[in-house]
Amino acid sequence: MMKRIKGSCTTILVGKAATTDGSTIISRNEDGAGPLNPQKFVVVNPDEQPRHYQAVLSKVAMDLPDDPMRYTATPDATDGHGIWAGAGINSDNVAMTATETITTNARILGIDPLVEDGLGEEDFTTIVLPYIHSAREGVKRLGALIEEYGTYETNGMAFSDKDEVWYFESIAGHHWAAIKIPDDAYVIAPNRFNITHFDFNSNDTMFAADLLDLIEKYHLSPDTDDVNLRHIFGSATIKDTRYNNPRAWYGQKYFNPEIQQDPLDQDLPFICHSSKKISVEDVKWVLSSHYQNTKYDVYGTLGTPAEKKLFRPIGINRNQELHILQIRNDVPAAIAGIHWLAFGPNTFNAVVPFYANVVDVPENYKNTTGELNPNNIYWLTNIMALLGDSNFALYEDEENIFEQKTVADCRHLQLEADQHFADHDDVSAYLMDINNQMATLYQKNANHLLGRMLAFGEPEMKLKFQLND
Repeated sequence: MMKRIKGSCTTILVGKAATTDGSTIISRNEDGAGPLNPQKFVVVNPDEQPRHYQAVLSKVAMDLPDDPMRYTATPDATDGHGIWAGAGINSDNVAMTATETITTNARILGIDPLVEDGLGEEDFTTIVLPYIHSAREGVKRLGALIEEYGTYETNGMAFSDKDEVWYFESIAGHHWAAIKIPDDAYVIAPNRFNITHFDFNSNDTMFAADLLDLIEKYHLSPDTDDVNLRHIFGSATIKDTRYNNPRAWYGQKYFNPEIQQDPLDQDLPFICHSSKKISVEDVKWVLSSHYQNTKYDVYGTLGTPAEKKLFRPIGINRNQELHILQIRNDVPAAIAGIHWLAFGPNTFNAVVPFYANVVDVPENYKNTTGELNPNNIYWLTNIMALLGDSNFALYEDEENIFEQKTVADCRHLQLEADQHFADHDDVSAYLMDINNQMATLYQKNANHLLGRMLAFGEPEMKLKFQLND
């Protein structure tokens, strides 16, 4: 079976001292190779987790531990290519996102070739997230699995708990490196190898046991005074200057407008610091962006037709789902994990702050199938995006109103639930009810937006003829 690579994602990570409320955040756009790849939102309870795992896209098979935790996930909604669980938060409030497909180079692939029947994005969340009790444990388990089974692709992944955020990159067939993101920092990672400076003696790094020996044995480092993993294991191609680097440039431009950088730069920083605290709304805005107020905006008025198509945007028609996994520090553990979720192209959706401490999720988020159903949020949002793209300038204000109202309505429900959850004997059932109310709000507001788009758009149709009698 041909391997199916989603491979076009954008990741944003934020340490707890860099967020507005002291939470940790790991987030990612899950982008497909094509526009439609139906996704669903589920909770995998312990009795639903397999004890024996068989990959679909490779021959990997393994027995899994017999003590899995419950976790949220965003798997594919259609069968035949494996689970692709995508991201989630487990019942110990540990979050994982997998994967960000990343580039590498011929030097390391010649030393450690990819493993045709190894692990891949299809597998990682399912075989790691239910078994880890901290972000560091996630790094260790994932690293051990890649060393044992190998991988047929190179990926970036992230873990978080209430205290730490870790970013993990696989390197060729069996190697890997991971780094703790400083508490006061953020990261924007597109589809290229991202880690730069790396200290093998730090408590804030982990790596395959022989990684440093491999670098020295094969003379892989081009730098004389630094160990820069991007220079050693990554790429610096023309494609990077058009497909990858501009996304990091624009996100860094948003969080650090005082810094002037070039979107073509091959050495944009990895670890970044903003003078302002970062909110969930900021993360969503960047993950939805298309180079607004620059000449590279496909919807804008500043550039030439060629400039508008020069760079790959962050928000794109191939967005399948967006997750912002937030572990809060200012509330009790029972309500700390928030799986913010949006489906479809991000320019025309809104994120909903679903509580992760539940045993089930709203029907209109989990009942996705391969057949179009406007009562399902994945399909409803894709309809909104297609219509909105047809005349962005006409619909932009209405979409902004929809997004602000939806997030505000859901935040209000969340604030009330935060205050009253302890009054309920069955906390999970109460939080499921709140999640259902949020899902209903989204559907109501989305249908209202569609109605407004029809009202604005139909008078602009070409199929018309004015009568004056």
